[in-house]
Amino acid sequence: MTTFLLLHGGGMGGWTWKYVREILEAKGHKVYTPTFTGFGEREHLIGRNVGNATHVRDIANVFQYEDLRDVVLVAHSYAGTVAPGVIAEVGDRIASIIYLDAIVPRSGERIASLMGYVPEDQLAALDAMLEAGEGPVGSGVHEMQRAAAKDHPHLMDPAREKWLLDNLSDQPMKATACVIPVGAETINRPVDYIAAAVTVMTAMHDRARELGWTIHDHPGDHALLVGDPEGTTDLILKISGAGVLA
Repeated sequence: MTTFLLLHGGGMGGWTWKYVREILEAKGHKVYTPTFTGFGEREHLIGRNVGNATHVRDIANVFQYEDLRDVVLVAHSYAGTVAPGVIAEVGDRIASIIYLDAIVPRSGERIASLMGYVPEDQLAALDAMLEAGEGPVGSGVHEMQRAAAKDHPHLMDPAREKWLLDNLSDQPMKATACVIPVGAETINRPVDYIAAAVTVMTAMHDRARELGWTIHDHPGDHALLVGDPEGTTDLILKISGAGVLA
């Protein structure tokens, strides 16, 4: 048995791992799928002060209170900005690290600017506004994802896509605008990166290569954990050494 801790992407929640979790548990593994503060079933906790530090604490606390050790940590999308901080705090409890088409931040960067969505100076000003208790609470990422799916449907069954889109929630603006204090370059151990073929994360794939991480290609899109849970789980199991699907 292997213990997996699966971290979700922006606008999502622990629920997005439903299909992957079912496969892993059916094979006898133990799986934790926590939801970051302000997302999913915890969306009622969204606030202007909810950012990277909050989400690192969310996960570090899971390790502490569940007494987790020898964990395979898997970070999808947004969670790539949280994982380095978690590793810095509880790295001795983590057996291996997998980035699943995730953001690869450098220390001091902010998500919206590193992804090319908002200029750095504007984002810094927005962050200062949030620190003063003003400005938008949410970033509207869930509506942006729904709008994008109309023009570029996900590579999955329409019913499955509807389930995914219907369950999306907002993302705290602070998480999008704040400085990421601990970047991926601080991870001084091997990292495996699963790169989707159809994704907005292509530049992140290049960053992973620059860091010397091992790249594993997947033919799906950014929501591969929902669109192809079997293939995604197969890769995670092979990479972690926990076995392969029958």
